[in-house]
Amino acid sequence: MSLRSRLIGLVCLALLVSLALGGAIAWVNASRSVRTEMRSALLVARQTVEAAIDELQNTSEPSGKVDELVASFEGNRHLRVRFIGEAQAVATPVVETPAFAAVPGWFVRLVGVSPATERVAINLGGRDYGTIAIETDPHNEILEVWNELTQSLVAPAVFCGLTILLIYVFVGRALRPLGALALAMGQVGDGRYRTHVGGRLAPELSRLRDSFNAMALRLAEADAENRRLHEQLLNLQEQERADLARDLHDEVSPFLFAINIDAAAAARLLEAGGTAAAEGHVQSITEAVRHMQRQVRRMLGRLRPIGLAEFGVQEAIENTVAFWRRRRPDIRYQLAIATGCEGFGELVGTTVCRIVQECLSNAVRHADPGSIAVSIERDGEDVKVEVTDDGRGRSGSSGLGYGLLGLSERVRAVGGKLNFANGSDKGFAVTAVLPCSASTPVPAS
Repeated sequence: MSLRSRLIGLVCLALLVSLALGGAIAWVNASRSVRTEMRSALLVARQTVEAAIDELQNTSEPSGKVDELVASFEGNRHLRVRFIGEAQAVATPVVETPAFAAVPGWFVRLVGVSPATERVAINLGGRDYGTIAIETDPHNEILEVWNELTQSLVAPAVFCGLTILLIYVFVGRALRPLGALALAMGQVGDGRYRTHVGGRLAPELSRLRDSFNAMALRLAEADAENRRLHEQLLNLQEQERADLARDLHDEVSPFLFAINIDAAAAARLLEAGGTAAAEGHVQSITEAVRHMQRQVRRMLGRLRPIGLAEFGVQEAIENTVAFWRRRRPDIRYQLAIATGCEGFGELVGTTVCRIVQECLSNAVRHADPGSIAVSIERDGEDVKVEVTDDGRGRSGSSGLGYGLLGLSERVRAVGGKLNFANGSDKGFAVTAVLPCSASTPVPAS
């Protein structure tokens, strides 16, 4: 059932309850009023008749006076008076016309006032002249109560009708924007985040509209950011594939070709009995295989930090630092990993290793530092990674490099924050805060 129908139903229910209570009160008051009026009219009539009979005691012709007494009640609203004696004289009440409609029988029965009769004997000078019968007629009084009741119902009926009409019209107009809002929500659910709801609304609905528009705008921005992140990650994926293809082509493919040549030459020499000469080719094959192992290990380290799956984050980062310490022993490396910095999960652990790997690579290759410090600690529900160096820092005119840009996208993809800035004196600092509960998978590189 619609809200409009419910409101109309509640108004009708309230009206019916009010009418029921008012009707019960009106019934009690009407019944009491009619009985009181009939009782009073009967009492007054009896007193009037008895007083007139007392005055007739000294009258020589009382019959005419009795007729005049009965006729004096002609036109009374509540009484029917009859003279029962030598002559019959009757005074009937005036029958009033109903203002709206005749009194229904059920209302007469509901009031429940029946006619009452009293008889007054006329005894003058010891002679019985007859009897005057006084009978109440509640019809006009019941009609008066009925007219008052019907008149009192006109105002509530008009009020109820106007209320229902106003509810139907204005509630319909007030609820019309909710239909537009529901349609807009459906569009947002279908992915059309640029949906906007406009128009002038009531203050309550305008706040709802503004909140919806703000939500849709944030969803549109988040959708655009997700698309951009996805595109960036795809670019990173293609770039890494291109790097792997170049390394395979430049570093592995020539040595495979050389191994093939050396193997063929060694086979020919062995067939000809030149064992000593074949040993040189075998030695070349061994050196080529060793070189390819180093190259493959270097590529695997780029794809996945060495030691992360086997020993955890600390071992993987120590391997990364050891890698650069062997190549640049002139740089002083400081590594501080606080207790409890394990069990981040594969996603956060991999991201932490990538941050340290990229920062170390950038510092060694571009900053010419004397020292590099790596710090990893827990900060409540987050893990904080900080890498600082005392090198040249980053010039203000240069934009973000490809490595820092990719690192920023990777951190934001897991719901973290990345900040980097030059030091107050010299050097460069990179700080990342990652949620330990991040569970969004990083697209494969």
